[in-house]
Amino acid sequence: MSVDLKQNYFALFGLPVSYTVDRATLDQRYRELQRLVHPDKFASAADQERRIAMQQAAQVNEGYRVLKDDLARARYVLELRGHRFDDERNTHQDPEFLMEQMELREALGDVREAADPFASLSGILEQVDARLAALSAELDAQLVADAAIPEPALMAVQRMQFFRKLAQEAQELEADLEDEAG
Repeated sequence: MSVDLKQNYFALFGLPVSYTVDRATLDQRYRELQRLVHPDKFASAADQERRIAMQQAAQVNEGYRVLKDDLARARYVLELRGHRFDDERNTHQDPEFLMEQMELREALGDVREAADPFASLSGILEQVDARLAALSAELDAQLVADAAIPEPALMAVQRMQFFRKLAQEAQELEADLEDEAG
C-alpha cells in the first residue's frame, strides 16, 4: 500500500472531516501507516522508491501532527472548508477578550516580582489550560461535519492561538526561573 500524497489528512487516516477525532483510532492508524511507509523498509530499494517512501512518511507524520493537535486540527478543518487564515490581518476586536489578554500579559510580566513566582506562574497556566479546554469544547460543538463555518468558530481559533502562545511564553519563563534558581 502507498500513501496518496494528494488526499487530505482525514482521508489519509480514514477519519471523517471533523474537529472531533478519536485519538485511539488516530494513534492506531498512525502506527499502521508508519509500518507501511517507513523509509527503513525501503533501505535497499531504488532511489526513487526510497524518495517516495520518505515523502509518504513525511505526509503521515505531518498529518498525525496536525490531527492530534486541537488548534492545528481546528485550523485545518476550517481551511478544508474554504477559510483562509491571515494571522497578520485577522485580529480579535472583542473588548472583553482584549482586556483579558492585557491582564494575563501583565500578570505574566509580574511573575518575577511575585513572592512565589512558581505559584504565580502555575496560577496563570491553570487559567490558560482552563480557557483552552473551554475553547476546545466550544469548537467541538461548532465544527460539526460538513456544516458551514460559524463566526464563533473563527473567533475561538483566534483565541486559542493567543492562549497557546501565552502558555508557551509562560513555560519559557518557568524554564528561565528554574535555571536561575538552580
